[in-house]
Amino acid sequence: MHPFSYVQAKDEAGAIAEAAGAKPALASGSDIRILAGGTNLIDQIKLNVETPSKLVDINSLPLAQIETLPGGGVRIGALVRNSDCAYDATIQAKYPVLSEAILAGASAQLRNAATTGGNLLQRTRCYYYRDPATPCNKREPGTGCPAIEGFNRIHAVLGTSNHCIATHPSDMAVAMVALDAVVVVKGARGERRIPIEDFHRLPGDTPHLDNNLEPGDLITSVELPGMEWAKRSRYIKVRDRASYAFALVSVACALDIQNGVIRDSRVAMGGVAHKPWRSHEAEKALNGKPATEATFRAAATAAMQNAKTYKENAFKPELARRTLVRTLTQVTAMAI
Repeated sequence: MHPFSYVQAKDEAGAIAEAAGAKPALASGSDIRILAGGTNLIDQIKLNVETPSKLVDINSLPLAQIETLPGGGVRIGALVRNSDCAYDATIQAKYPVLSEAILAGASAQLRNAATTGGNLLQRTRCYYYRDPATPCNKREPGTGCPAIEGFNRIHAVLGTSNHCIATHPSDMAVAMVALDAVVVVKGARGERRIPIEDFHRLPGDTPHLDNNLEPGDLITSVELPGMEWAKRSRYIKVRDRASYAFALVSVACALDIQNGVIRDSRVAMGGVAHKPWRSHEAEKALNGKPATEATFRAAATAAMQNAKTYKENAFKPELARRTLVRTLTQVTAMAI
């Protein structure tokens, strides 16, 4: 492990100042990292995937509250622990998809430590990224992506590039994409509000950039809109074992159904792309249509119409289609 300095931030302004000059995460260069739960960052430091020069501990900041907003929405502080969010009565009642997604991730011990902001900043579990002995464009741009021709069973089938086919590991973020969440960020330019669909990035030519944060930015909260029909929502995760495994495919859905017709919908998927994937294609196939199995199958086909598979993950599009149909069926059966 490389040596680093450690600072405890006393307030948001101090945390932003300490993190000023931070650069995108690259194992090839020391940098500054914000420390909250540390459940992902410390792993990467131990593996020498990240070698920060300084850790800025923000755990003393007052960012661990869940608050109701005017209009019926909810603000979740960046330091709210995943367990606290999942078991919060308001979250469970108004946004069951979020509670289910969080409880599908990691282990109870990790959920007790992991934070809302940190969950959004998780880095991929790609085998090659997590092994400094192998090349990786996400770790060291320009070295190549061995997953494309290598072992790629868990890798992406949507939104890939010839520089990276890694997937984003978060369950929570998939549900938040389905809920139209907004990430509230403070930094050198003051406070900014980033729709979560725009928060994470596809790999393109810059796979080392996971998100659209700027140097020194601090996530302070995530806000969920007052979407009454989000009560009719589910999260289903398909994985290799029943616990403590990342998604091969996951689906988060919310449906606004009146008189058997889908008036509006949200469909997000995990395990299929470099970012939590919002399927506008599936939503277009659902909206205005009857809530029937035929509609759901058409939406599933639309969701995967642009999928590109690799040697080991050719099963993923069909798995994703079946999981989407199953999730939509269960959401439709929910009483609200």
